[in-house]
Amino acid sequence: MLSLLKNKIRNKFLQTDYIHPYIIWCIDVFLSVISSFSIFSFFHYLINISIHFNQQRYILLIAVISSIVWTGICKTYEGIIRYSTLVELTRIIYAMLLKALTFVLFAYITLDYIGLFIYSIIITDFISSVFLLMCTRILTVNFYYHLLQLLKKPRQATLIYGISERGISLANYLRSENNPYNVFGFITRKPENKKYRLVGYQIYLIDEENSLRKLFSTLKVNCILFLSHTDLRNDEEIVQYGLENHICLRIAPFLTEQTQWSKIQLRNIQIEDLLSREEINIDLDNIRNELSGSVIMVTGAAGSIGSELCRQLCCFNLKQLILFDFSETATYEVDMELKKRFPDRSILPIIGDVRNRDRVESQTRLYHPDIIFHAAAYKHVPMMEKYPCEAVRTNVLGTSIMADTALKYGVKKFIMISTDKAVNPSSVMGATKRLAEMYVQSLGSAIQEGNIIGKTSFITTRFGNVLGSNGSVIPLFRQQIMEGGPVTVTHPDIIRYFMTIPEACRLVLEAAFMGQGNDIFIFDMGKPVKITDMACRMIKLAGLQPDKDIEIVYTGLRPGEKLYEELLYNEENSTPTLNPKIFKGISLKQDYDKIKPALQQLVEVAQTDNKKETVYQLKQIVPEFKSMNSVYEALDEKTYISKKMKSNIMFN
Repeated sequence: MLSLLKNKIRNKFLQTDYIHPYIIWCIDVFLSVISSFSIFSFFHYLINISIHFNQQRYILLIAVISSIVWTGICKTYEGIIRYSTLVELTRIIYAMLLKALTFVLFAYITLDYIGLFIYSIIITDFISSVFLLMCTRILTVNFYYHLLQLLKKPRQATLIYGISERGISLANYLRSENNPYNVFGFITRKPENKKYRLVGYQIYLIDEENSLRKLFSTLKVNCILFLSHTDLRNDEEIVQYGLENHICLRIAPFLTEQTQWSKIQLRNIQIEDLLSREEINIDLDNIRNELSGSVIMVTGAAGSIGSELCRQLCCFNLKQLILFDFSETATYEVDMELKKRFPDRSILPIIGDVRNRDRVESQTRLYHPDIIFHAAAYKHVPMMEKYPCEAVRTNVLGTSIMADTALKYGVKKFIMISTDKAVNPSSVMGATKRLAEMYVQSLGSAIQEGNIIGKTSFITTRFGNVLGSNGSVIPLFRQQIMEGGPVTVTHPDIIRYFMTIPEACRLVLEAAFMGQGNDIFIFDMGKPVKITDMACRMIKLAGLQPDKDIEIVYTGLRPGEKLYEELLYNEENSTPTLNPKIFKGISLKQDYDKIKPALQQLVEVAQTDNKKETVYQLKQIVPEFKSMNSVYEALDEKTYISKKMKSNIMFN
């Protein structure tokens, strides 16, 4: 019965947004009048001066009229009391100051005595009135919050990480709204802040692991709120402690100055938040100058990298953006998204295949792009082991067609997006991307040496795995965890570099405008991540325990997969650039006259759909290509016999 009554009161109380402003106005006037009349009476009594009934009536009348008029003009009643700020305090001060000046004026007219005595009364009244009105608000707010705590359902004991303006705003928001968080205070690593309180909350200092465990066990904290990815990166200890002790970790999405807390939702921390790094700064002015008034074509525009490139390109003053992709549905979706977000941009979707030379040439001739970002490629390693001929057609033939067309029609820059799997490739996908790099670099060298006439600058960008891309391991792990496991990892020691799609695209943009021709740029991928550790973290983020609630199963390296990736060949010595996240590699000299016929021969073999012979020819052109965990490892042996002498069923 008591619980039912409490719920009824809670619902009634929480549904009341605020007190009507006219009620607040009446209270302000009443307190102001009480203050004036009391102060006048007290001073007269103190120095034993009698005050006549007529004087009392005048004082009361002046207090009422001046309080009504000045609180009304200064609108002291408009602010919602529980959100009272310095603005409301300023309005009260102005109103009471004007009331005091009114008393001075009427004192000369209606009272028999003037001098220090009356000024002392008026000044004291001013201070008393301001104090009463502000104290009433403070008491009301405290009463509201205490009553709120009593009426609300049990909430999570919460600490906010860090001391900042955003942290203060979040604490105030959580204190005043119906939410599942009961904020106990702030946690910080800065010793100079440990003795202070912030907006009524204690600041707790974390300086060693023991104090961390002691604090969390004493307060029985079960939730930590972070305000930025920087905080997550800078305090690995707290994140790890939270994961191991089933403490809820949440983060506030990025807020602009116009965003209100009430319009956002704190969300659970995801593995992408823990893997992301410091925001990458790029030379926007240089990029803006280069792109202004340009026609840009992006191949593979509907893919994960291509679509993000398009989003970022739309932020600049382009003449036209061309979305070139063979996927009808995906291209339509990206086109609709971009036109909704950037209605002032000229965006043209084109359905086309980079493997179709006639289609590529006709569209390039028609629209004359100034810059081409070539992102179209097959990137899935095990899948391309099964279909090497398709990998050659798309990654090798498609790139050569795009590069030849760019040269033929005077495109200023051709930026190829490559992968770390092209370095000492162990897979068909990596080898085809390496051959595509070689062809683009050979074209650039031939132009520089004067063997081919052209003005196109060929630039290659190379980076590792991107979070959230199509075929990424993270969506797979997330799905397996939702299904109750097991989570499948290929090898306990496998490591990978990770980068978010937006930051990879930002670096592609800057590298594109650093390069002057035949350049290769490598991105700083940060520290490599052990896939097993990433799987464990994802399981813990889901509130579960690895190998207890969710089993981790090792399935063995997949075809073409190796334990670690590289970003540079030994011969490709890198040099720093103006951006510390971008390094310039020394391109290995490629002979166009040798690569061109070899590439054509490889494509002809791929057209026959002979997988074994296609991979063999690919290995002859890219001698560093050594297959791993693949049926094509046999082709690396010296005892390999030509297909004319023996056929192998396993390749058919």
